Amino acid sequence: MSAAPALPAVPGSTALDPAVAARLKRDAQGLVPAIAQQYDTGEVLMLGWMDDEALHRTLTTGRCTYWSRSRSEYWVKGDTSGHLQLVKSVALDCDADTVLVKVDQVGAACHTGDRTCFDAGSLDLGPGER
Repeated sequence: MSAAPALPAVPGSTALDPAVAARLKRDAQGLVPAIAQQYDTGEVLMLGWMDDEALHRTLTTGRCTYWSRSRSEYWVKGDTSGHLQLVKSVALDCDADTVLVKVDQVGAACHTGDRTCFDAGSLDLGPGER
């Protein structure tokens, strides 16, 4: 018999500050998008997903922890690749439905080996004013 896939932590079940947990607006899976940005250049590096536990770990360890939707487990950026994200600051957006993590990125942020996850995805703009 196969095991049921793991699920993110239930809101309120982790050591995340209750005041922060109360502000978060999560999706149906209990997750919020987390944007990783290079702290000194403003370069947008990647988008990951966090639940309460991942956010708590990120705030307390100084390393970005995400919830992997494809693997159904927590992952600390750089544990296997060596491409660390060292946390400089964490903020919620005005609606508390997105986390912005400013990091010092060591190595590539993207799993493809690119500096950012947005290096290869430029789209052409149509004619008109820019």
